[in-house]
Amino acid sequence: MIRFAYHGKDRIAEPHDHGILKGSVQLLSWQVAGRSSRPLPSWLLTKVDEITDLELMEQTFPGGRPTATGKHIKWDVLFIRVKPAKSQLHAVPKRKPG
Repeated sequence: MIRFAYHGKDRIAEPHDHGILKGSVQLLSWQVAGRSSRPLPSWLLTKVDEITDLELMEQTFPGGRPTATGKHIKWDVLFIRVKPAKSQLHAVPKRKPG
């Protein structure tokens, strides 16, 4: 979990994707607490160069979350994405021999 300020609002979020989108380095997070103009929790896309007071918290989170559409942002360059939470992984059935 991370704590940071963005556009004058303190936020607490789970960082999920980090990459370049439309020529800007950005971070996609699931904001769980702090101030926001939207009801929380909710997805938040931030320009990294506009984030201030960034802190890594001791609190962790289980992993990636599903999106409402089931699709992810189409990044120009994706640096890193958290792995899906174990509850989101689907076992692939084994094929029967023959």
